Amino acid sequence: METWIWATLAAAFLQNLRSALQKAIKGRLSSAGAAYVRFFYAWPFAIAYCAALLWWTGEPMPSVSPAFFGWVMAGGVVQIGFTVLLMWMFSFRSFAVGTVFSKLEIVIVAIAGALLLGDALSLLAWFAVFCAAVGLLLLSLKDTSLHATALREGLTSPATAIGLLCAACLGLSGVFFRGATLSIPDSTFLVRAAFSLAVVLVFQTIIMGAWFWWKDRAQLFAVITAWRPALPIGIVGMACSVGWFTAFALQNAAYIRAVGQVELLCTLAVGWLWFKERVTWTEMAGIILISAAVMLIVLAG
Repeated sequence: METWIWATLAAAFLQNLRSALQKAIKGRLSSAGAAYVRFFYAWPFAIAYCAALLWWTGEPMPSVSPAFFGWVMAGGVVQIGFTVLLMWMFSFRSFAVGTVFSKLEIVIVAIAGALLLGDALSLLAWFAVFCAAVGLLLLSLKDTSLHATALREGLTSPATAIGLLCAACLGLSGVFFRGATLSIPDSTFLVRAAFSLAVVLVFQTIIMGAWFWWKDRAQLFAVITAWRPALPIGIVGMACSVGWFTAFALQNAAYIRAVGQVELLCTLAVGWLWFKERVTWTEMAGIILISAAVMLIVLAG
């Protein structure tokens, strides 16, 4: 398989591990604090990784243009925005409907990539994106215990709009980060990915840190004092991001997000095989569609 596929699979696995570690620390920190540790404790390792890579390859420090910083800031802000919007959505009674619509991220990635970066998709790839989106919707319907009637009634709820904004922010962040890696000339894909990641993490740490200093200094100090359980989150989170950014430097973001759904399939498989959970027809249909989408993306890519 191509390098971008291996990088995506590794990133998807590590993302699952990072999420589990963040859930474990949430009892000591707020939702925002638990989200912040992924940036705060990751940036030193990202800088060290980039420096080691430059030393190992013998490449000079990448020369960047204003466009690079534009991509970095846009991607960093919308990724933070996604986290904030997701937490806000959970405060609504109808947050389940918003959760369903947040799964349309993969479609937004495909459209934004084509419009902003010229990452055109073949007809086969568009069909794969459609299959993945429908499969994700089916799985989220099951997870949120929603039926068609409840879904229709929730179309006008605030949570629906927030869910769509979540999808837009998550999708755009991948496209913007790919734009950052592509804007660096005369460097290998590994260096472009590592340098972009280091700058993004430093930017996000500063932005969120400034917000905590302004609004919630107690939580900022709590993040710092919780360094023992938080440090593994930063390390795993950085390794996860290395996988995503490496893949973004090589391939269309829509392809990467589609293949990344393998992580969801693995999680569901563990539930059925290990915990003997019951499989519903919506789950089975969603799995078939996502599996088909991944195989089609691999063929199209």
